[in-house]
Amino acid sequence: MADYFTHFSCLLDVGTPENAARALDLYNRLSEAGASEDPPSEGFLLSIQPEHGGTQLWMHDDVTGDPERLIQFVKRCATEFGLTGRWGFQYANTCSKPRLDAFGGGAHVLDLATGKTIDWIYTDGWLDKTVSDAGDRI
Repeated sequence: MADYFTHFSCLLDVGTPENAARALDLYNRLSEAGASEDPPSEGFLLSIQPEHGGTQLWMHDDVTGDPERLIQFVKRCATEFGLTGRWGFQYANTCSKPRLDAFGGGAHVLDLATGKTIDWIYTDGWLDKTVSDAGDRI
């Protein structure tokens, strides 16, 4: 049997060490909500690393992570701390065994001020579309 994983590692600057500490509380509440879902969300891990100045949150998967849960958390932080600008991350989908449709990934960019998605890509859909469009051009 194959195991499927989603990997990511990214930073979010929340402006101050105080905001970073408050973000841990937001994270804990989000994690509790995810644990009560059926099935439970894979979530992600969060820490404040001194080498990132104490204002940046390091968010990453443990064994596998949930990009949608990460996006929800970043939007909450943006609202809570008045963040602006663009933020984005990329992720990789992998598998413990070779499978035809088990590898890929994507990226997502948010406008922190509005919480709206600026752009995103998912390579599986892109690959299928690009391959199928090639027949139209011949």
